[in-house]
Amino acid sequence: MNQVLEVRPGLAGAAIAAGRVETLMLEGELSEQDLLELCDDLGRKLQRGTRQVVLDFGDVGHLNYRGVKPLMARTDAFRRAGGDVKLSGLSPYLAAIFRAAGAHDCFEIYPHMNDARAAFALARAPFV
Repeated sequence: MNQVLEVRPGLAGAAIAAGRVETLMLEGELSEQDLLELCDDLGRKLQRGTRQVVLDFGDVGHLNYRGVKPLMARTDAFRRAGGDVKLSGLSPYLAAIFRAAGAHDCFEIYPHMNDARAAFALARAPFV
C-alpha cells in the first residue's frame, strides 16, 4: 500500500497531522482480511491525529464485500472526530460491490484521487 502525503510547510506537530490529506493507494484484489487490516491502519492514523484520508481504488480489480461494513464503521469514527474518508478511482464493478454491501450513500466517491483531495481543500475554504 503506497501513501501520498500532503504536508504543508511551516506547520509543526499536530497541526501538520490535522491539516494534511493522506492518500492510500490500494492495488490488486482485496480480501476481507486485507480490508480489516486497512481498517486497523486507519484506526492507528486516527489515533495519531490524521483526520482526512483518501482511499484510491484505481488499481484494485476486486474486493470482498464483507470488508465494506468495517470500512463504513471506520469512516463513521473519522466523521465523529471531525474528519472524513473519501474514495476515488472506483470502477463501475467496485462501485456495484459497495452498493451491494449497503454503502451507496456512506462515502463521497470521486473519479480521481486529486478530485477527492481537492474536495477536502474546498471544505476548508472560508466562505466570503
